[in-house]
Amino acid sequence: MQSRLSTAVSVLSMLLLLVLGSNAGAQEESASNMDILRDKIAADKKLLVAVNLILTESEAAAFWPMYESYQAELEAINQRLAQLILEYADAYNNKTLSDAQAKQLLIESIAIEEAELALRRTYAERLDGVIPIIEAARFLQIESKIRALIRFDLAAQIPLVY
Repeated sequence: MQSRLSTAVSVLSMLLLLVLGSNAGAQEESASNMDILRDKIAADKKLLVAVNLILTESEAAAFWPMYESYQAELEAINQRLAQLILEYADAYNNKTLSDAQAKQLLIESIAIEEAELALRRTYAERLDGVIPIIEAARFLQIESKIRALIRFDLAAQIPLVY
């Protein structure tokens, strides 16, 4: 199971990195191609979760709407992260990053991390009693691993502030 999870998470992180990173070249990519890529990521991620959770039919019926809600809230956080990356990339590439802008980017970066943590905390509470706590923990662990790999990939590609 660990190998399947690692492989799937690696693929998902690369795809999400493409989505986040491609926004900078949005003029070159068609909107429909980006939509297809986003749909592929969502489908692969959902399959990864489905394969790794052991839920009864009634638990699954209660879980999947919550999963969709979680993903919608996570998408809003992803959009904030993508915007942050674009703002930093623009300032970095144009060599115009000021102290004030660096401070604002830092504040937003921390706020995004706090929003992710708050989202996980909220759904840990919401899932408790809806599905077995072990399954809730596994779901949030999968989400956490995916986010960690995405962060790792982003960190490898985003240069340090100069």
